[in-house]
Amino acid sequence: MNFYCFAINKGATMKIVFIKLSVIVLLLSILSISGYTGEKEKNKVKNNNSDIKFKIDADGKIHLSEEEWKQILSPDVYRIVRKGDTEYPFTGKYNDHKEDGRYLCIACGNELFSSETKYESGSGWPSFFKPADTGLIAEEIDNSYGMRRIKVKCNRCGAILGHVFPDGPRPTGLRYCVNSASLKFEPDTSKVDKDKKDTQN
Repeated sequence: MNFYCFAINKGATMKIVFIKLSVIVLLLSILSISGYTGEKEKNKVKNNNSDIKFKIDADGKIHLSEEEWKQILSPDVYRIVRKGDTEYPFTGKYNDHKEDGRYLCIACGNELFSSETKYESGSGWPSFFKPADTGLIAEEIDNSYGMRRIKVKCNRCGAILGHVFPDGPRPTGLRYCVNSASLKFEPDTSKVDKDKKDTQN
């Protein structure tokens, strides 16, 4: 009788140990998967137009095929930021835009310009005298239409923004002439909240 009880207790103990070990293995697996996913998410950036997350390669850039860009961007935006077309002057929604905030790349969300560097150039396109930071804008020679100009692109995804000219205001003397269709505006919420408080007071 005592031997039988001992056998039962020993079996129950082994079962409990097995269950505990199984739970530990399961928890470790979950933590491992979560960590791996977290590492992958560090190299992704959310697109402004959809829930698509882009993978940023080791060179810090986003590489997608033209077919993939066609699925992400609207036809008009695709025509401008991937094919280099230009919107008509004085028609872009950000030409006369004066709100405080940041101007992001419409394709990948990369910050490009600040409202603090935007100015009225009279050209008919949104104009800035410098990017938000160094390394955000890529430049390349553009010899189209019988002219020699400098094309500017988003340095992360290659979206074509417009051109830069040496006729801007101080301190840079540059004019980044940009298509509104290549930009997405993000308002400065801190200033908006401050204005609301000042109005309430």
